[in-house]
Amino acid sequence: MRPVEIACDESGSEGENLLGGETDVFAHAGVRMSSSAADACVREIRARVGSPAEEYKANHLLRAKHRAVLEWLLAPDGPLAGRGHVHLTGKTYFAVRAAVTLLVGPGTEPMARTLHRTGPATFGAARWEFFLKAFVSALRLKPRRGVTTSPEDFFTLVDELARVPGEAGEIVGRFRGGAERVTAYRARLASDPGVVPVLDPLVSAVIHTVRHWSTDGTPVELVHDEQLALTAERVLQLKATLGPRLAGVRFVDSRDDTRVQIADFLAGVARRIASDELNGRGDPVLTTLLRSFVDAGSVWDGPGW
Repeated sequence: MRPVEIACDESGSEGENLLGGETDVFAHAGVRMSSSAADACVREIRARVGSPAEEYKANHLLRAKHRAVLEWLLAPDGPLAGRGHVHLTGKTYFAVRAAVTLLVGPGTEPMARTLHRTGPATFGAARWEFFLKAFVSALRLKPRRGVTTSPEDFFTLVDELARVPGEAGEIVGRFRGGAERVTAYRARLASDPGVVPVLDPLVSAVIHTVRHWSTDGTPVELVHDEQLALTAERVLQLKATLGPRLAGVRFVDSRDDTRVQIADFLAGVARRIASDELNGRGDPVLTTLLRSFVDAGSVWDGPGW
C-alpha cells in the first residue's frame, strides 16, 4: 500500500527541560494536505493577514487583529477540517507521569494524575516544584541551569516528602524502590544513542501522530521540519516501535514546503490556546475550535480536553 505523507512540525520543544523553561505546553501537529491545497491555504492566509513578512508564523495568527483569520483556519468548515491533528503535552504533568512510570512501574496513570493534582497543596507549591526539578535533574546526564541534583540527593528528597501525611506523600513513598531503575536508565542513556529520553515529549508525540493517521492501515511517511532531537538512531527506534505504520521520515526546511508551514501554524496556535487554558485564561471559542484537532491520547491533566 502506498504511504500517505503527513507534514509535521512542533511548538514548545525544549528537549528534556520540562520545568522552568520558556513554555509549559508542547504541541506536535500533523497535517494531511496536498501541496497545492497547502499553497492555496498559505496564499489565503497571506491575503487575509496582509503582513509583509517573508515567512508567516503562528504569532501572526495569534494577534488580536487577526482573530477572524484564526477562527477561519480552525473552523469546522475551514481549510484544516479533517486534515489536521495535534498531540498536546502539559510539561509539568509529563514530568509527574514520567516519575511515577519510571519509579513505580507502568500502568500507573491514575496514580500520576492523583499526584499531579494533590502534590502542590500537600507539599507547598515551591517545594513541589523543587522536587520535580530535582527528578528531572537526577535523570539527565548533563544537567542544565537551575537545580542540579544527583540521584542520591533526589532520593533523600523522596524520603523527606514521603513522611508528609496524605495520599501524595504515600505515592512519593513508593518512589523509594526506584533507585535501581534510575541507575539502569542512566546507564542505558550513556551507552545507547537510540534510547529515547523519558523526559523528552517529542518521540511520544510523533508515535501518536503516526498512529492517528495510520488507523485505517495506511502506512505513513512523515515530512517533518528539521528536528535535531529526531536523530537517525531515534528514527530507527520509531520504526521498530511502529512497524509497518511508519514508512519513513524525511526532514525538510519549513520554508521549502507549505504543508509543513501549515503544520507550524497549527502547532503554534494549539500550544498558545492550550497554555492559556491551562493557566486559567482560556478563550472558550478558540478552545472549542481546537478541540476537534486534539489527540485523545494527549498527555494532559487539566481543563480543555
